[in-house]
Amino acid sequence: MFIEPNLKGERRGWIEVICGSMFSGKTEELIRRLKRVKIANLKVEIFKPAIDTRYDETKIVSHDTNAIISTPVESSQSILLLAQDVDVVGIDEAQFFDSEIADVCEQLALRGIRVIVAGLDMDYMGKPFGQMPNLLSIADYITKLHAICMKCGNIANISYRKIATGGQVLLGEKDIYEPRCRHCAQLKD
Repeated sequence: MFIEPNLKGERRGWIEVICGSMFSGKTEELIRRLKRVKIANLKVEIFKPAIDTRYDETKIVSHDTNAIISTPVESSQSILLLAQDVDVVGIDEAQFFDSEIADVCEQLALRGIRVIVAGLDMDYMGKPFGQMPNLLSIADYITKLHAICMKCGNIANISYRKIATGGQVLLGEKDIYEPRCRHCAQLKD
């Protein structure tokens, strides 16, 4: 994708959303796109929610341990303040952001910024997660990725939680979650 000038020579921004279950490659795809943008010498700012410290305090890290430096923020409004004079904004784990994240992405796009957002579209129960439905509804481009079901080998779209405790948000990795298809997510282990 490229930054397309309009008839007045101004940049036009857009919103790309990368979604899917855990272990589907969302963060890997986000990092891939952001690295390509950096190769093109575009100005980039990358953000993640401050609560996500699973792999690193400041880096966005994929399950395959690919990483890129980011800025942890407490609220989506901080992104507006910190994303000055940039061409591209990357946002990981968007489901953990507050109710303003979709509006923030819209404002950035209206400034002519390409916004690339990654996040879980569904929680461990297969229900829409956080603000992701709002982001998906305003996205110009959507990429839905799938993992492989750990039970049957089909495509997986649910982040099955292997333990029964905790609320909707319970940070974890393979020790707590595994990808499952719709059918296998209904099975009780």
